[in-house]
Amino acid sequence: MTEDEIYRTSTQYRLWSFTPETLASLRATTNAAAADGVRDAFRNLNLKTSESENVRENGEVDCLTIEEEQKIVDYYCRRTLDFVDFCEYPTNVKATAVQYLKRFYLTNSPMTYHPKEIMPTAVYLAMKSEDNFHYVKSFAEKLPNITTEDILAPEFLLTQGLRFTFDVRHPFHGLEGGFMELLAFTNGKGQGGPWIQKSPKELREDMMAIDPVPDSSTKTTTIKELVSRIQNAHGRAKEILKTSALLTDAYFLYTPSQIWLSTLFLVDEPLARFYIDTKLPATAEIKPKLLTVLQSCAEMLRSSPTAQPDKEVKKELKRIDKKLAHCRNPQKMDLVGMNKAQKRDPDQDGNGLDESVAKKRKMEREESMKESEDLFGPALSRQNN
Repeated sequence: MTEDEIYRTSTQYRLWSFTPETLASLRATTNAAAADGVRDAFRNLNLKTSESENVRENGEVDCLTIEEEQKIVDYYCRRTLDFVDFCEYPTNVKATAVQYLKRFYLTNSPMTYHPKEIMPTAVYLAMKSEDNFHYVKSFAEKLPNITTEDILAPEFLLTQGLRFTFDVRHPFHGLEGGFMELLAFTNGKGQGGPWIQKSPKELREDMMAIDPVPDSSTKTTTIKELVSRIQNAHGRAKEILKTSALLTDAYFLYTPSQIWLSTLFLVDEPLARFYIDTKLPATAEIKPKLLTVLQSCAEMLRSSPTAQPDKEVKKELKRIDKKLAHCRNPQKMDLVGMNKAQKRDPDQDGNGLDESVAKKRKMEREESMKESEDLFGPALSRQNN
């Protein structure tokens, strides 16, 4: 099997790869369903929406739009990056945690489950998935005002949202392998495709003759300068993979190899074109299509929001968070309580009960126990001889 065929068997390709249109449609469906759920919950609980700040003139709850949902999720993805960096966890934990968060909110809305409550669980689950396990108690100590129950309560909910698929294919390994090949060319040991009739040393000369980096007018003249150019491109590309690639929809729309090649296009396009020329002949029908895909992905990465939001973005996020506080589903706010109710009284579908139903069943159990005591007497106490 080729590498491409192996990737196509992965859950990432089968379940988490989309076209831009299907991705937008999925988010619209999630937003509409969550908004309906919020309105139904408010009506069921007989809340007076007229006394709340989140009402329209027709009395409807003012729910988040698709764009507002995406902005609040993106913000907590950035918070995830900061938190993992603070804890000094590996890059793969950070990347996986962000993807768990993004995947979860494709079919769940912040109006139903606040990202602030899901984020710690996503990081904790990513640590276990990436073989970087820590005890939950020590992990909880790194977060202020967070208990172990707060972390564990949404775990099953999160795994359901992930469709019980924990494997995330990242572009980091591809990046390292590609740059090792580029460095091999500088040593006169690089090998091109079978159609290339040049020796490794001739390929190195071709590599020396490529155009300079777009933001530099200095052409490479020595092997040392060429190695330095490749190492600089590697560092800049890796930084993009650790930020922009995680904060955009790149993982949903492109393969890992397309993502890392796109970062190389961003930092050093002539070097990227040389590398692709050693992999595909000029007559290959797929080559123009590949270059179009890479340029599209590179443009997405280039337009990515910065890891730290500016003043205007922070102001907008505060407005959205205030709006979210008034349109959260009141039946889904207590995740710890829901988790306890689910363990105690799961329904036939395995879903947790609403808080009001859980309380009702608790009262029924207490009455039943009281009736049994009236009939058979209280439990016998053990007496020591």
